[in-house]
Amino acid sequence: GAKLTHDHTTQYHFVSQSLQLWTAVQRNIHRLWAAADSDMLAPERFYQLWNTGQGLNRVQTCPTVRRTMTNLLDDVQAAAGRPWVGLSVVHLGDRDVPNALVFIDKYMQIPRILGPLVGFVDGIDGMCRDQKIKMYVTEQFGGPAELRRSVLCDYFKHGFDGSGDDGGSCIDGRVTSNWNWTSKIASKKYYQAFMLAGFQGFDGDFQ
Repeated sequence: GAKLTHDHTTQYHFVSQSLQLWTAVQRNIHRLWAAADSDMLAPERFYQLWNTGQGLNRVQTCPTVRRTMTNLLDDVQAAAGRPWVGLSVVHLGDRDVPNALVFIDKYMQIPRILGPLVGFVDGIDGMCRDQKIKMYVTEQFGGPAELRRSVLCDYFKHGFDGSGDDGGSCIDGRVTSNWNWTSKIASKKYYQAFMLAGFQGFDGDFQ
């Protein structure tokens, strides 16, 4: 459940800084992939089999990934222009992120979360060219602009609510909060609007 109690201004900067970090990660994902390969294939780095609370996982240190991610985080924090909101902990080689492959997989989910969300928000006006859909959106939400605002407010609030580890504000906990938001989208008032727009889910198009 939600663990953060930010006021509006703090939450705005928490979300903004998280998105800036994710942008940096996506732009450097090739470097992180190379670092992950280096760590996973290093003959001197053995793994241990742990029950991490999510079943048995291969736990292995990831110094190359950690160094690359820490450098990216330092750059984003320096460019933020204000104090960093939340923790700067990067979980790697522990119960939260047991190895480099899990780390890479976690950050590869970000486009799969944001892609459908941005696609829906950007497509609301086009969808409402259909007068019957526009009537539904107006009756249920007050209009296209209000629907867009409702979706984004819910995402920025509950997609970054701290429902991850370390109080939810650590670096990977922000992604966990987003995962949790996607798992609950079917219970949202605006879910039917997503379906009308052709939403297939956050795992790709299975048409």
